[in-house]
Amino acid sequence: MTDATTLFAEPGARWHVVSYGPALCLGILLLELVTGSSVHWFALVFCAGLIAGFVALQVVAGRRHVSVELTGTTLREGTESVLLSSIAEVFPERDDDTWNDAEWESARVLGELTGVPRRRTGIGLRLTDGTSVQAWAKDHKALRAALTQVVYRSEDGADR
Repeated sequence: MTDATTLFAEPGARWHVVSYGPALCLGILLLELVTGSSVHWFALVFCAGLIAGFVALQVVAGRRHVSVELTGTTLREGTESVLLSSIAEVFPERDDDTWNDAEWESARVLGELTGVPRRRTGIGLRLTDGTSVQAWAKDHKALRAALTQVVYRSEDGADR
C-alpha cells in the first residue's frame, strides 16, 4: 500500500457549522422584516460575523487536533503520527461487563492530548517498543477494523 491510500478518516470538525450563526441571524432579520418591527441591521450583521469568526476558530482547532487519518503506512491522531510498522498489537474492545479497567485504558493518548477527546472512544494499541497507547475515533469500530486489518497483514499480504 502507498501512503496516499486513505483507509479511514475523520475530519474532526466540519466547515458547514460556521454558517449556523449567520443563518440564525438571517432568520431573525427575516422575522423582523415580516413582523414590521424595527430592523437591527448593525447588531445582526455584527453578531453573524462574530459568531462565524469564533466558530471558524473552533473548526480550525478541531481539524488540527481532533482529526484522524489512517493511511497505508501511518496513523495520524490529531498532531501526532505513528508508523503502522511500529504497532505490534490492537487490543480487543473493553469488556463492558467487567468492573476492572483494561491496562491500555490508562495509557498515554495519541495526539498530544491529555485524554481521549469528548464523544470519541479509545482503542488500545501496543507498540513494538512494548509501550501501550490509546488511539481514538468517533467511529471507533471502523477504525479498529481498519487498524486490525492493516496491522495483522504482513508486507506480502499474508496474515501474521
